[in-house]
Formats: sequence, structure tokens, C-alpha cells
Amino acid sequence: MSDKILPTNIRLTLQPAPAWIAILALVFLCALCILAGAGKILNLAFPAGAFAVGLFLYFRYPVLYIGFSWWMWFLTPLVRRLADYRSGFSNPSPILLAPFLVTLITLITLWQNLPQTHRQGSLPFVFSSVGVFYGFCVGFILKTPVAAFLALLEWLAPVLLGYHLFLNWRNYPDYRQNIQRVFVWGVLVMGVYGIIQYVTMPEWDRFWLINTGFTTSGSPEPFGFRVWSTLNSTEPFAAMMAASLLLLLSNNQQKVLGVLASVAGYSALLLTFARSSWLGWLAGLLTLISSLKPKHRIRLIITLLAILILVIPLSTLEPFSDKVSERLETFSSLEDDNSFQNRQAYFKMVFGDALTSVVGVGIGGVATDNSILVMLFQLGWIGTIFYMGGMSLLVFSLCQSSEVGFDTFAVAARAAVISALVRLPINVPMLGVSGTVLWGFLGIGLAAHQYHHHQRQIKLRESLSQNQLNSLK
Repeated sequence: MSDKILPTNIRLTLQPAPAWIAILALVFLCALCILAGAGKILNLAFPAGAFAVGLFLYFRYPVLYIGFSWWMWFLTPLVRRLADYRSGFSNPSPILLAPFLVTLITLITLWQNLPQTHRQGSLPFVFSSVGVFYGFCVGFILKTPVAAFLALLEWLAPVLLGYHLFLNWRNYPDYRQNIQRVFVWGVLVMGVYGIIQYVTMPEWDRFWLINTGFTTSGSPEPFGFRVWSTLNSTEPFAAMMAASLLLLLSNNQQKVLGVLASVAGYSALLLTFARSSWLGWLAGLLTLISSLKPKHRIRLIITLLAILILVIPLSTLEPFSDKVSERLETFSSLEDDNSFQNRQAYFKMVFGDALTSVVGVGIGGVATDNSILVMLFQLGWIGTIFYMGGMSLLVFSLCQSSEVGFDTFAVAARAAVISALVRLPINVPMLGVSGTVLWGFLGIGLAAHQYHHHQRQIKLRESLSQNQLNSLK
């Protein structure tokens, strides 16, 4: 059966049937266990079931596999909270392994293509993977094996996803269509839930916040916290939403649904009060606008203005407006911002030690919210050179792409990468959910470049062949 995906219009049937039967079976299992209060069973059944479905889709329906992987990143933390609320708090929760396990299936891609990496142009991905494996080996020796393995999931899964998307550049049009559809619905679901979460504070979210003691998100009461929606914390959700909203600006296929999703998404992004992601989104938007052709640029600006006309009235309502305005005002008074001052003081205090960390302490070691310190401490200079060297080569190739002027999705993918990169000095955008955004869009952006380059080569050969035939005549 061919790997087809749904058209933009709504169908009464879901095709291909075997793929959707597997996906809906997993959904049914989750719902049944949650309603029956069998969260302890779901702790093991969900990651195992997600891995099995992902493996089936990877081999039989590879385009749907990518969409399924993104949905795992979108929704798994919410599944965990619902399961815990019905059956008791579990920490650590095996459910949270599900998106990592599904994404790590792409190790098969790396294994199958490793001998051809230089010829395929994927060697920079391998460089970054080598840096991660180096950090894992050091962490395995200096830290506990469990901590090293869990950290390996966070570091490696995003790189593998980007590698897999890049190597499947021949199927780029299908992947593009699937990703656009997934993110429209994903932004709508996450955005609407984020608004509901902020206004009502569902009991399962309250239960989770109290038990984790995650005070940086705020107090467990309506209007008293920073939104994290269906994800596990505020910063990853804000990073995901910032990139997703940039992607929606390139979607001309589902205009009405896209606008509705964008309104919900921008509202939820504001309620995260995550300044770094706001700045990341702005940097991505400037990249997006500057890279488009004039007619696409005008269309994008009109779309953005229409969305802002709908979002701004919502943001001026009480009690939203006071908190949003208060957060925006901190940009002009960073010297009075305790969070910024504490980060700056900590960076100055430990930066000297980080510069002398040649070997590193291994992944799973020193944890901070500054990616420069994280890389130098955990990977050391040895691992950082490999990791950042590979990433830098890929970003340079992405920025050299010439076809982005007519492929708005490719432009948006590059903008999403830029929105993540500008947060490197103040966040850790290369791990877990945030890393999946960075490496996933880096991979699909490079796949677009490779696909369009190949198409140009085909047209050039056809033109030369036609000219030769004409000369013979």
C-alpha cells in the first residue's frame, strides 16, 4: 500500500487504514487505562506501545511516522499527568520515555547509511553525534550509567531526527505536506489547551505542579503561573510554539484553520511569559520576511496583521494585560530583573572553569540554563568541537540555500532554526523538546535544499538533451 497522507479536506475515513488502526489502538489503550485508574500499567504500556507503533510506521508508512513522532512530543507529558492524577504520582515517569523511544527508531537510518555519509553530505550530523557519544562515554565513567543513558536520549534523539529527515530528501514534498498538517492541528490543540490551563488550572495539572514542586512555573491556581500547556515545562513549550507559529505563516493550504490555530498559539505563547522565546520568534520572523520574494512577503504581512488584530484584543483583557505588560517592561529594565541578574552573575562565576574543561564531566552532569556552559562542562572542549562543528556546518549550508525565495516552507524551517539559535546564550535549545525543534527543522530545511538542487539538475539535463536533439535536426 502506498504511503498516502490525508488531503486538506476532512474525510470520514482515515487512510491508510492499517496505520490509523495502530495509532487509534494506542489512543484507546491510553484512554482505557486513564479512565480505569490503571496509570501504573500505562507507565510501561504507553512507551512500549508507542515504540511498537512507531516501528510499524517507520517501515510501512514513513511519512506518517514523522507526524506520529511530532505528536508524541506534543502530547506525552499530558498523558503522564492524566495517568498520575488517576493513579498516583510517579517520578520518574516511564511514560516520558515514549517520544525519545519513537525518535530513536531513526538509529536504523544512521546504521544503514553510515558508510555513505561523506557521499550523501550528512557527515556534519555524524560529527555532532560523535560529540554526544563522547560526552556519554565520559558521563558513563564519571556519573551513574542510568543518568548517562537518560541524558543520551535528550542529546541524541534530536540529532537523529534531523539526520533522518535530511537523508529522506527525495520524499521532501510528502514530508512537507505532512509536517504542515501536523503543526496546524498541533498548534491548535496546544494553544487552546494552554489558554484553558491558564484560566481554569485543571486538577491534573495542579496535582502535577504540587508534587513536582516546580515553582518557576508559578503557583497552582488560575492566572497564577506561566503556561506550559500539554508539555512538561514553560520554556520547552514556548520554544515549540515560537517555531510552530513561524511554520504556520508559510501554510497557504489551510488558511482558516491556520488563522484559528495561530490566534490560539500566539495567545498561549504570550501566557508563557518566556522572553527568550518571544525574542526567538521575532528573530525568526525577521528572517522569514527578509528571505521571501515581494509577493510572498506582502501576503505574509497581511496574514500576520490579521492574526494580530484578533490576538491583541485578547491580550488587553484583564487579568492577562497586566502580567503581559509587566513582562514586556522588563526588557527596558534588565538591571532590575532578578532572573537576568542571577543568570549573569552565575555565568561570570563559572565561565572560567568552563573554559578549562577540556575533557568535561560527561552528559548528565552539570545542569544550567546556559547552553554554552552546558556544552563546555558536559562535553568538554573535545565533545563541543565535534558537536558545534557539525551543527555550524549544517547551519552554514542552510543559510546558503538559494531556493528558499519560492519555497515558503523552507524559509519557515530556516526561520525556526534561527529562532532556536538566538537563544543559545540564555537557554538550552538543543536538548529534548527544544532540541527536536532545532534539529528537526534543520534537517527538513536541508532536505528542501537538496531536493530543489536535484530538481534543478534534472531540468538542466533535460534542457541539454533537448538542445542536443534540436542540433541534430
